[in-house]
Amino acid sequence: MYPFAYHRPRTLAEARNLFQGGADATFLSGGHTLLPALKQRLAAPSDLIDLTGVPEMRGLSREGSTLRIGAAMTHAEVAASPVVREAIPALAGLAGSIADRHVRHRGTIGGSTANNDPAADYPSAVLGLGATVVTDRREIPADDFFTGLYETAREPGEILIRIDFPIPDSAAYAKFRSPASRFPIVGVFVSRAGGRARVAVTGAGASGVFRPAAFEAALSADFRPDAIADLAVAPGDLLSDLNGSGEYRAHLIKILCARAVARPGEIQSFK
Repeated sequence: MYPFAYHRPRTLAEARNLFQGGADATFLSGGHTLLPALKQRLAAPSDLIDLTGVPEMRGLSREGSTLRIGAAMTHAEVAASPVVREAIPALAGLAGSIADRHVRHRGTIGGSTANNDPAADYPSAVLGLGATVVTDRREIPADDFFTGLYETAREPGEILIRIDFPIPDSAAYAKFRSPASRFPIVGVFVSRAGGRARVAVTGAGASGVFRPAAFEAALSADFRPDAIADLAVAPGDLLSDLNGSGEYRAHLIKILCARAVARPGEIQSFK
């Protein structure tokens, strides 16, 4: 690990000033990707700015038909929150299914979303619920936020403050996870609001989390597992690695989507 200066700002203004004053500063929130990169000397920031103590990035609240979650809230806090459990049970279940309890008590919803790991759980919920990512500069719809593997629409120095989730009529998440890494080999988040269905797939896309348009159209017309019986995602657009081929992942997407539709409000994790 290369040497760096560690900072723990107490305000957004202080965090911004530290970033601007650093030669090659980076933000930390959870750190489950950044810290291993530092240890392996794959990253060498001049300054590490820990955002977990910034008050504006904390808190959980329901305001009308919107659930607001601060970016610095841990997976464990989201999973245990009565507010989240009542508003979007599937989101609480997703948070509680991430990795193990050690990761859940350190990792944050903002860190996971901003990192946009192609196999992370949270991006599927953010995209599957049509959430809005709120930064210190602007509001970014989920459809515009995720731009590629480990890439988002955030600009250098832009801080993710919170995520606003519209509360759906129903939602569910089903995933098939690796027993070694506990990342989903495929995860499918399905939501329904006002008769319109949204489906987001993580762990499978060659370019990261994505929405299969044909599945959404079919489920918007007929929200039953049978509605997608004749549909499929092209294997050539999917990852193929030691965990499974593109064909295998295409099959899992269909199976997990059907299970999520059949049991709304639940979290289903298989290995």
